[in-house]
Amino acid sequence: MPHSTLSQLEQKQDFIRRHIGPGAEETAQMLETVGASSLDDLIEQTVPASIRLPQAMNLGQSQTEAEALAALKVVASQNKINRSYIGMGYYDTHTPNVILRNVLENPGWYTAYTPYQPEIAQGRLQALLNFQQVTLDLTGMDLASASLLDEGTAAAEAMTLARRMSKNKKSNLFFIADDVHPQTINVVETRAEMFGFEIVVGKAEEVAAQDVFGALLQYPGTTGEVRDLTDLIAAVQDKKGIVAVAADLMSLVLLKSPGEMGADVVLGSAQRFGVPMGYGGPHAAFFATRDAYKRSLPGRIIGVSQDSRGKPALRMALQTREQHIRREKANSNICTAQVLLANMASFFAVYHGPEGLKTIANRIHRFADILAAGLITKGFSLRHNQWFDTITVEVADKKAVLETALAAGINLRNDLDGAVGIALDETTTRADIEQLFTVLAGEGHGLDIDKLDQQLVENGSGSIPAELNRTSAILTHEVFNSYHSETEMLRYIKSLENKDLALNHSMISLGSCTMKLNATAEMIPVTWPEFGKLHPFAPLDQAKGYQDLIKELGDWLVEVTGYDNISMQPNSGAQGEYAGLIAIRKYHESRGDAHRNICLIPSSAHGTNPASAQMVDYKVVVVNCDKNGNVDMADLKTKAAEMADHLACIMITYPSTHGVYEETISEICDIVHQHGGQVYLDGANMNAQVGLTSPGLIGSDVSHLNLHKTFCIPHGGGGPGVGPIGVKAHLAPFLPDHNVLGVDASTKGNGAVSSAPWGSASILPISYMYIKMMGGEGLKKATEMAILNANYIAKKLSGHYPVLYKGRNDRVAHECIIDLRPLKESSGVTEMDVAKRLNDYGFHAPTMSFPVAGTLMIEPTESEAKAELDRFIEAMLCIREEIAKVESGEWDALDNPLHNAPHTLADICDSEWNHSYDRQLAAYPVASVAKNKFWPTVNRIDDVYGDRNLICSCPSVDTYRD
Repeated sequence: MPHSTLSQLEQKQDFIRRHIGPGAEETAQMLETVGASSLDDLIEQTVPASIRLPQAMNLGQSQTEAEALAALKVVASQNKINRSYIGMGYYDTHTPNVILRNVLENPGWYTAYTPYQPEIAQGRLQALLNFQQVTLDLTGMDLASASLLDEGTAAAEAMTLARRMSKNKKSNLFFIADDVHPQTINVVETRAEMFGFEIVVGKAEEVAAQDVFGALLQYPGTTGEVRDLTDLIAAVQDKKGIVAVAADLMSLVLLKSPGEMGADVVLGSAQRFGVPMGYGGPHAAFFATRDAYKRSLPGRIIGVSQDSRGKPALRMALQTREQHIRREKANSNICTAQVLLANMASFFAVYHGPEGLKTIANRIHRFADILAAGLITKGFSLRHNQWFDTITVEVADKKAVLETALAAGINLRNDLDGAVGIALDETTTRADIEQLFTVLAGEGHGLDIDKLDQQLVENGSGSIPAELNRTSAILTHEVFNSYHSETEMLRYIKSLENKDLALNHSMISLGSCTMKLNATAEMIPVTWPEFGKLHPFAPLDQAKGYQDLIKELGDWLVEVTGYDNISMQPNSGAQGEYAGLIAIRKYHESRGDAHRNICLIPSSAHGTNPASAQMVDYKVVVVNCDKNGNVDMADLKTKAAEMADHLACIMITYPSTHGVYEETISEICDIVHQHGGQVYLDGANMNAQVGLTSPGLIGSDVSHLNLHKTFCIPHGGGGPGVGPIGVKAHLAPFLPDHNVLGVDASTKGNGAVSSAPWGSASILPISYMYIKMMGGEGLKKATEMAILNANYIAKKLSGHYPVLYKGRNDRVAHECIIDLRPLKESSGVTEMDVAKRLNDYGFHAPTMSFPVAGTLMIEPTESEAKAELDRFIEAMLCIREEIAKVESGEWDALDNPLHNAPHTLADICDSEWNHSYDRQLAAYPVASVAKNKFWPTVNRIDDVYGDRNLICSCPSVDTYRD
């Protein structure tokens, strides 16, 4: 064996070869299969030369995992973690270690996909059903969703629900109480402006005199006041308005629920149920309504149905893929949730149970009472007489108080006139109260916590009015009263994890969803306290590490995209679309072109595109696609010319949603620009652009980037996501800002689209680490390998299944669509049958019936090795042989392993087996399955039964027993 140089030895430790599945030998074999002499040759054949980058990206050399982690640790260490009492919807919390290690840090939970295939997602569906039950119990409402993105956007969704459901159709006015969190007001006002709603912000009691279609109240108020909202709610409802209440989830453990006060919608953040502040996110919002509004509920609902054996089974109900079905008529553009964080919150409730939560809530409240009593003793005046965890203290010299607090390592709320806010939380200790007394009352204050506590025991505090004490029971279901030791909790979490197929088991080949490696080294910094314990409204000089990370990551994304500026604020791809369209609309308005309101969208587009367009009050005009799946240029030219006076933009995906590099993409951009419009390029398929081309080079003006796709933030079972937008310079002045902590001087005064200034900041280290470890060369190779893997699968399957769309030289981009419609005609076997049969082979199905009904869209990504691709190909070829047996009549059209898939252990162990095929074929169709068998825990689920018998709360455990 020849000796290696030091340089060669160092290269062998690089991250690139660990991220990319196929090695050099496998790559050569696949290139031979697809008929290309090299990767460069394949790219020349596939990507139009006219849009190829003229030079390599300037992103530096790749770093090893150790080097990148060490560098990021230095960045993180610049964050100063003060003791935070800022509140405003963000609180420090203790994440139970059993949840931290076994959920947040566990790829079995964070690499799973959205549960569109519920038979292999029963674990996270159960955890989400638990989340819904927590929401229902604490809010006192009828129906809850499986989470939304954050409190501010949930409030905006409540406003649009109110507009749809209010019977006061003549009113265009929405009222917001002035004690709603300011960031929430900001987000709602932005949404209202886009829809043309009028907003009035005033004292809560003023709502009774207003003629409104809806109102938003806060409980407790942002400055801590607890008050009965019953009469205010009734006053609005008497005028046919809808009332939404933004509530603090922990306070509802002790307080009368908004549902009992008559609220129509209750929303808020579940962050303080064990989810770190993380400089603003990601956090799961909760959202609950009356049953009458279930068809307008934004987001996802988990419902109880039954499988083909009649056993209870869970699946997403009603809104499963609303955007793709209703498009611009969708209730919302939200297509993801915050599943991972909602699961954490639900496990927090399961772990502590009702008594544990009451202990936590009572302890927080008692400390607030002690703090208040001590300050009153020392002559301080409090703004309110009732509170749960937050007091507002009037101070003579606010500047001096804040300086003293900062010197002691304390952050108080500082945006209140003549007062400071102090919000206590689960982590507050006696020492903290002592320190607060010292900061406010001075050294030698003489206050005794035990004495103050005893006085409260003897005299009571009255800080929660008697009529607002909760009397209704919470969390009575067995699941919240069974797993309170760590052993029990560990096994419960594991039992749910075992029901789910995630990336740690096998390839998830979802087209347009880019389920690739989320490397462990990328995930490690997420739980560093330097990133997790920072309040989003902490002074900027305490967040230097975050600001440096955001700036450097933003610069890299500018280089990757060819844009000029990046906003990190949008906390999902759909929110990125929304923010990008706002920038376009504001740009036109700044030029006196407010009348431009038409958005062209190809018929193949993602369903969120038309849904997002309607959210900025644009009229959607669909552009046809030709037989090859490309934009019909004649139709585009005609419509662009006809609508030139009102054309605002086009929304287009590249490579196309059909999985090809359209040759005319630059011409499409030119046509739209010539007629006065802007180009929004959907970033969903950025995985096939990085290093080869870029939106800015192509001619686009704005794109969102799915960091949870291309840049390795995991899907988390259906969220979190991050959707920052890149823009050309002329759109940069219209990027989102924030009213609490300004994002940039150039965007001052612009509305916010998310609650936190930099969105879901705590997961940005994942993408930072990915780019740092890959470097420019690695990112380009990842794109090339994604294209090779897709073409390899297309080539191997094309003799057995038609590949629906191909580009130049019969190549596909990073994904391919196989057409099952001819087989359905000849055999009766549906795309659903194939998808469920893949479960028996140990695979999650590719994207089903999108963008074309009756098809499967396959995206292998660059992270899958040839062996895994071959295993998937083997499964698809065997399934084709099974279909042939149905076609020939060897197998009955209804009694065959495809129609009956997936097969469970209950099927195989059943004493009765009345099928024409044997058990071995059902469960172990190929030898490789036996090596790592994944057993779906339920049979095929009856969606129709579930929607006709809508149950979205936890059924009795007895229901699941045989």
